[in-house]
Amino acid sequence: PALVALGQYKAVVANLLEPKGLNYGQLPKGLLLFHSYPKTSRTAMEEHLAEGAMYAKNNAGEVNIHFTVSPEHKELFEQLVAAKAGDYEEKFSVKYDISFSVQKPSTDTIAADMENNPFRDKNGNLLFRPGGHGALIENLNDVDADVVFVKNIDNVVPDSFKCSTVIFKKVIAGVLVSLQERIFKYLELIDSGKYSHDQVEDMIHFLQEDLCVKNPEMKLLEDAELILYIKSKLNRPLRVCGMVKNVGEPGGGPFLAVNSDGTISLQILESSQIDLKDPEKKAMFEQGTHFNPVDLVCALKNYKGEKFNLPDYVDKNTGFISYKSKDGRELKALELPGLWNGAMSDWNTIFVEVPIETFNPVKTVNDLLRQEHQ
Repeated sequence: PALVALGQYKAVVANLLEPKGLNYGQLPKGLLLFHSYPKTSRTAMEEHLAEGAMYAKNNAGEVNIHFTVSPEHKELFEQLVAAKAGDYEEKFSVKYDISFSVQKPSTDTIAADMENNPFRDKNGNLLFRPGGHGALIENLNDVDADVVFVKNIDNVVPDSFKCSTVIFKKVIAGVLVSLQERIFKYLELIDSGKYSHDQVEDMIHFLQEDLCVKNPEMKLLEDAELILYIKSKLNRPLRVCGMVKNVGEPGGGPFLAVNSDGTISLQILESSQIDLKDPEKKAMFEQGTHFNPVDLVCALKNYKGEKFNLPDYVDKNTGFISYKSKDGRELKALELPGLWNGAMSDWNTIFVEVPIETFNPVKTVNDLLRQEHQ
């Protein structure tokens, strides 16, 4: 306050951003102090500990939380957990199992120069870059859990605003479990071989109406082929995605998409996946009624209790090229299919509208000035 009163704004910013002060210029969002409470302040990561205790506690009072972090920040996250987890265990009467992973170097992609030749750095070495958030499908595949909630680390609010978030996390999880129970019953019925014509019709209706999976060729399938087709479509990872009404935020949204095999399914599409030079497609994207806030709940095991191998369900053709620079030279970077786009393309997907107040991202420091973060 004294520096502000004297108009020493550069000194204030320097103390905020530089190593001699809070070093916020080099820290990830998860380690920044987001919210002030009467007797303490909380980082974004701590808000996830609180959130997890409110809707992701199991019958034994355990809360499993997994963070994917940059390798250079992992130790700082571990130090914060060691210092703070006990306080939240006491406050919420829970026990935490907190784990971390980093994006696997094996998912890095080779960069190209503007002539599409491999990009080499000043020392003549090939440049490999992280493949974007789609690479995290590998991290998710390593998590041993029946149900996983996925969200961005900066989409958190103080406890006084968490009510809506908690209620709708339970809602989308309830939708997931209800659908999964029905899918499992159908798959067990198929395995038994004791199904009637009416039950097969019911499965087809469920696929088309509830899961929005449509195949123009289905009418041409023989009985045995039809059952195999139904089983292949039901026996996939399942996700329920919360969607908010579109209020002009940049980013993707929910669409019915035609897949390469001619089938139609629900997909989250980003603007980079749509040909915005085509006026018709541009209009469809701009008139989309809902926006993707990254609010997912995922079922990762099949009806026999076995884990799905998630990389098997990635659409490898949906990566994209972005333009970056290195040492002052432009380059083309290959990004893998996005985590909730192409990386989950072959999942069964349901969209559920959730209130806009469940979406409070912090993309710039000014977002923390919004009422929801006070």
